[in-house]
Amino acid sequence: MTHQNTPLTAINSTLHVRALSCDRIAWMIQYQARWLGAALLFFCMAVGLHSVTAAQTPPDSMVRIPAGEFTMGSNEHEDETPHQVVLDAYDIDTYEVSNSEYRAFLKATGHPAPAYWDDPRLNGDNQPVVGVNWYDAKAFCEWKGKRLPTEAEWEHAAKGPAGHHYPWGHEIDPSKANYGQHVGRTAPVNAYPEGVSGFGVYNMAGNVFEWVADWYDPNYYKVSPAWNPQGPPIGINFAGQGPVKVLRGGSWLAPKTSLHTSHRFWNQPENNSYGVGLGFRCAKSVKADRADQGKAHFILALIHMGKEHWQDALQAIDRALSVDPDNGEYRETKHIILQNLK
Repeated sequence: MTHQNTPLTAINSTLHVRALSCDRIAWMIQYQARWLGAALLFFCMAVGLHSVTAAQTPPDSMVRIPAGEFTMGSNEHEDETPHQVVLDAYDIDTYEVSNSEYRAFLKATGHPAPAYWDDPRLNGDNQPVVGVNWYDAKAFCEWKGKRLPTEAEWEHAAKGPAGHHYPWGHEIDPSKANYGQHVGRTAPVNAYPEGVSGFGVYNMAGNVFEWVADWYDPNYYKVSPAWNPQGPPIGINFAGQGPVKVLRGGSWLAPKTSLHTSHRFWNQPENNSYGVGLGFRCAKSVKADRADQGKAHFILALIHMGKEHWQDALQAIDRALSVDPDNGEYRETKHIILQNLK
């Protein structure tokens, strides 16, 4: 399959124009999203190719994912409709939660042990915990002062700044992930360093499926908000067995078709029926400074301009201006929006 940059991938997750020339953005004006390209060109010329560095540092064994925009989804399956998403900054675990970490949780809380806890293929200290349901995963993350990542956060961390189809690039590579029963068990959580995502997150393809916070609906991407999507209010009810939560990432048992970074799977939250290949990692919100909030609202305005959703664009640029009312780029962008609302 081909992998083409969409107009909005001109802005990367550090809230700056990607290593992409102003000539390239001008090309977008002529051949792609007319108003989005114009806004991006203005942004490129006005603010330059600079980045925003978060003042905070992530906790140990977590990776900081800066605030920014990415293309979520792909053309692989019908439930992966590509769409633009803007996320606040967040931290995500570098590794899947290990048996050693989960053992400390059990000891401290008295929480019941998961399925397969005594299976010698799967219970090494540095192997990922498996046999957990969604509620087990949620309880662990909360005990650590964290939370489960949203589906959008998980995918952005897996795709990396370049928006890869697999964590390491655009082509499948059997040497970079544990899948398809090639190994016959889970690998250590720090295995396959050559397969990390562009953000440095391990095993986002294969090893274990990972629970995320969201309910699953195959049509959600068609109506998802652009700003910090949290998933639908309830999941689809498969075969009358109850609503389902999203699983991400494939597993040591799953085929290569489950490895791409936008692949979506599902399971009832109380069910660990994929237990031998079902684990998780945690995330944590990051408090954004006001300047970053303004830039994120500005990017959201550009997304709405690209879709010619002028009223939504106006609301977003007004939020940016509430943060930085003297910003010339924001004021000029609002002028363009108002002209198109007449």
